[in-house]
Amino acid sequence: MCEYCGCQALESIDQLTLEHETVVRLISHVRDARRDGKVTRMAELAREIAAVLGPHTEVEERGLYPALAADFPDKIAALEAEHRRIEAVLAEADGPFLTDPTWPDRLIEVLDLLRAHILKEQDGVFPAALAVLDTEQWEAVEAVRARVGTRMPQPAT
Repeated sequence: MCEYCGCQALESIDQLTLEHETVVRLISHVRDARRDGKVTRMAELAREIAAVLGPHTEVEERGLYPALAADFPDKIAALEAEHRRIEAVLAEADGPFLTDPTWPDRLIEVLDLLRAHILKEQDGVFPAALAVLDTEQWEAVEAVRARVGTRMPQPAT
């Protein structure tokens, strides 16, 4: 992932980046499961991705995006719309995915969107936030993170 602008020096952006890296890793496992025809495993991984994205999205939409919306209203609206589309397909992993033969392909399609979405944030949103947000806005982002926490998988001990 990106390391050129220094935004990862901020704890808020570093945590969002770590979550992105986790999601990208999980996406690769979904692709492997799809290749192997393991739809149930795809659903398990989709639920893991959704769990990581839950608090991650809260931090973005309740902290980071509002601080950027005045300067980039169309881009922020598009990113939020992508969140809704991604969430909708991931949520189907808790439903009758096994009886819907279109779900595995739709999941792969939305994970392609998610991967592109992550790149937009890493290469655009995060550097813009570094340039635009003031101390009070960063504190608001950190307050959201403190409230929602993270759902990063914990390493085995």
